[in-house]
Amino acid sequence: MPRGIPNAKRDETGMRYTTFNVPLPFNPKHVSSTYLKSESQTIWARNATRKGKAPQLDESPQDQRRGSQVIVIHPGSRFTRIGRASDVTPVTMPSVVARKSKMPFTIPERTQLVSRPRKKIDALSSGGVTEDVPEDDPFDAKLSSIIVSLRDRMRFYKLRVTPNATKIASTFNEQFQPEKIAEHNDYQTEWIDGTCTEEVLALRIVDPVESGYNVKWPIYGSNFNTRQYSSLQMVLSDLEAIIDTALKEKLQIERSDYKNFSVMLVIPDLYDKAYVREMVNLLLVGMGFKQICAQQESLAATYGAGISNACVVDIGATKTSIACVDEGLVLPETRMTLSMGGDDITEFLYVLLERIKFPYRDIDLNKFYDWQVMEDLKSRLCTLADSDVALNLYDFIVRRPKKLTEKYGLRAYDEIILAPMCLFEPRVIEFDNKREHLRSQSQNVTEEIIAQQGDYVTNAMVISTQHLMPMPQPETNAPQQPPAPVDGAPASSQEGSPSKTETAETDVQAMITDAAANDGVAGAPDAPIEVVDVEEENKPVVSQPPQTVQSQPPAPVYPGGYAIDVNFEASKLPLDVAIFNSARAAGGDEKIRKYLQAVLVIGGTALIPGMAHALESRLQAIATPLVPNMEKVQIIPPPKEVDPRVLAWKGAAVLAKMDSVSELWVTPSDWVCSQALLLDLL
Repeated sequence: MPRGIPNAKRDETGMRYTTFNVPLPFNPKHVSSTYLKSESQTIWARNATRKGKAPQLDESPQDQRRGSQVIVIHPGSRFTRIGRASDVTPVTMPSVVARKSKMPFTIPERTQLVSRPRKKIDALSSGGVTEDVPEDDPFDAKLSSIIVSLRDRMRFYKLRVTPNATKIASTFNEQFQPEKIAEHNDYQTEWIDGTCTEEVLALRIVDPVESGYNVKWPIYGSNFNTRQYSSLQMVLSDLEAIIDTALKEKLQIERSDYKNFSVMLVIPDLYDKAYVREMVNLLLVGMGFKQICAQQESLAATYGAGISNACVVDIGATKTSIACVDEGLVLPETRMTLSMGGDDITEFLYVLLERIKFPYRDIDLNKFYDWQVMEDLKSRLCTLADSDVALNLYDFIVRRPKKLTEKYGLRAYDEIILAPMCLFEPRVIEFDNKREHLRSQSQNVTEEIIAQQGDYVTNAMVISTQHLMPMPQPETNAPQQPPAPVDGAPASSQEGSPSKTETAETDVQAMITDAAANDGVAGAPDAPIEVVDVEEENKPVVSQPPQTVQSQPPAPVYPGGYAIDVNFEASKLPLDVAIFNSARAAGGDEKIRKYLQAVLVIGGTALIPGMAHALESRLQAIATPLVPNMEKVQIIPPPKEVDPRVLAWKGAAVLAKMDSVSELWVTPSDWVCSQALLLDLL
């Protein structure tokens, strides 16, 4: 018998009267078979090969390109990007549907995104006399703190401050008269009025209420916009209409050909399971596509940029998502979502321009064409480069229905840089209004959607809100002072706060110190240990007279078992602090240095001039005193001639053309079987 193999024990039961010996279990070290050692040998891979799940190429020259039979869909709050994986750029469709309504309806009041100065007191309440804004306006305190931060940066870079710039700009804007442009010198916009009876997907409607068009946005942030809809099926119906219109009118793909196309769906980093389930069910079962694959935005962005490790910052219209990607994997504990984006910058710019007598005095942000005026001004004027602050003259065009086009002149000073600075000084953003906007659900929406929304808490969020956690009560009855809120992540009741430049380093250091015990650990903080005195425990119990105990209402328990709403409080952080906390959640100092040296900023707000330098300087100021051997923070620019707004879509298109993605496709039969299995388990 060979050495190293023990003697086989004789079987005295089943094989008693035979000479057959039961073979020994084989040694895994000596196994040369590869059976079931790879995913390609599973039943799912065999079914994929048998059914030919890889996209098949047609004989036409156009469809011979790799990825021509794959459609990449990236839904968003403002725009939905759709296109073939073989296309260079996607088709950008507004994520809005205007349907003709026979029943009367009203437009919901627009949610106020940022703080605004107090208006003049009403004449009726003041005896027929209007009064100026009071001196104790909280908006002035918030704005002054941002101005102080800007002045400190300008003083650091030795930039000159123009005295009385606000007064000079206000005087010019108040006296400016617009120039009217004749019809033959300007292109005409085709406005839609009540005579049109078709359903439209454009926002060129003169007055939605008078025209009978009910305008709705099916997606808000990273989930369905259930506030404007009475049922989830109406949301899915509008999404289906947007996708159908884009495929038919822009890509010339008929609905009967859907069965020949695969879909690569881009989903948010911190996604809701119900959102993904309904989207996959819509595309596979409702619209009848061949197969589907879902990938997260940050992972797709790294593929689009051609890098494997990065801290991806996606600044969208209504939210900002942050996540770290490590070798093709999104680290789940580093994901964060901030409740601010490009729309906040647009509205804050409007508030700042109103303070200097904005010459277009009839502007109404509830109307789409007026909102587009501010969007155009934001894209042309806003900057984060401190050297661009100057008393300059700008012009803009206003096109309104049934009126001549008007050309306005505008003079502005530091308003162009104060508006995007709200990302780093979010104290002017009304987060409570957004919270009400997001949680104002309809009664007819599926309960599962409401139950799962915002329930997931990551380690990055816990680190960001550690200073807000209630401290354990000491044994003594001495009154305890509540912890001071950290600047940049204020509690809900905080109104005014000191300048960020004066307290940023101290506040971040306190936040890092408080959260050091929980660094790298996801979940609730350790509970206080209960100490029991043995001698006191063995003493006889002495009857005490009954005492009146006052009943106290139970403390609210938020998702994850925390005493505060971690998800909501973490969404109020400044952008630079949130990026640093996301990198901290990835691991130790080495991980922080790794991801802070590869920060990828995508989204429409990434186009603001000076964004890279503004982020680098602020992150460097935070990381240098806290991370040893921290080198220069680096913001990775998008590839040459690639719009950062479509970088995630291009990355998903790259994924769709890879050979390894053939094992990730889910067919309608696989989807139905998985849903049936899930129901059986429940």
